[in-house]
Amino acid sequence: MATIRARFDAVNLVTADVPASRAFYERLGLSFRNSHEPVWERHHVSTGSGAGGGAAEVDLDLDSASFAGQWNRGWPGGTGVVLGFRVDTREAVDQLVTELGTAGAPVQQEPYDAFWGARYAVVADPDGNAVGIMSPVDDDHRSTPPSPE
Repeated sequence: MATIRARFDAVNLVTADVPASRAFYERLGLSFRNSHEPVWERHHVSTGSGAGGGAAEVDLDLDSASFAGQWNRGWPGGTGVVLGFRVDTREAVDQLVTELGTAGAPVQQEPYDAFWGARYAVVADPDGNAVGIMSPVDDDHRSTPPSPE
């Protein structure tokens, strides 16, 4: 079996107050995209690729603690960080999570077709930090989104 190569791609900060965190990071020069559905902006905002002014390949996502539990069933609650890695295919998510789990990494969120269209999973590193693994987005694989409330 070939080893899957993942690219570091995102940092999710799970925050107590997304709008306050957004304002803080905007003061530091980051630009966040507005959501297509404004009701989500109190739960999730993203710099998007290239908007971070120097970290063109890494997104900074701000997520509410309640929202983190929607995309990571193993989220322990409260605030924290999720390091995001991208792989080339949906199948690579499943394969890499299997390899990491076999090597002893706890799986917080088994691979699933996420509501934003990617295949997504979360494992924990040896210190318990969450590490998300995501495929490219494919609109044909979107699942039903949770309620933003």
